[in-house]
Amino acid sequence: MRPFDDATRRNIANACAAFMRLPAGEVPTTLKRAAVAVALTASEDDDTAFLLTLRASHLRAHRGQWALPGGRCDAGETPVEAALRELDEELGLRLTGAQVLGTLDDYPTRSGYLITPVVVWAADSAAIRPNPDEVASVHRIALDTIERDDAFDFVAIPESARRVIRFHHQESLIHAPTAALIYQFREVLAGRQTRVTELEQPVFAWK
Repeated sequence: MRPFDDATRRNIANACAAFMRLPAGEVPTTLKRAAVAVALTASEDDDTAFLLTLRASHLRAHRGQWALPGGRCDAGETPVEAALRELDEELGLRLTGAQVLGTLDDYPTRSGYLITPVVVWAADSAAIRPNPDEVASVHRIALDTIERDDAFDFVAIPESARRVIRFHHQESLIHAPTAALIYQFREVLAGRQTRVTELEQPVFAWK
């Protein structure tokens, strides 16, 4: 258990600081930049949780899918700025750079994006107001959920030599990129330098 308090915030910030991101040259530069937020907040039991959204069913892209809050970077915008803006637009959470605990590896997607995960501390969880234009629902996933031995699995598909990662959430299977980013965050919390850029997405997410 990780209570949602200052000690947990410091421990996670230290874990993020100890994580060595892949150099920028390790991934293609032709991909469009995007960012997501691993937004840490209090669970219903006052443990530390992260926010996971179910995308609205009327969206043009990836509708009805599980996702971390985020989206494409605007022109001249850094990934951190984009993640904070998207948190505000999707969930009504207005955070500043002071709440940023760190960033994880950039993840290249089959659909042409390079996603930067930004870990943030969202203390005022009462401020969460999902934007119905983008978000169908928002869920608090306790960190001990992703630390279970059976939280993730890896499967083979005939279309790729790379392993497909899956996160088991209740009755749902959540795939990469979201599953890959959550998995790396789990590994960072454990002090492991685990890479996820080679973890595959299911074929339906390649477009």
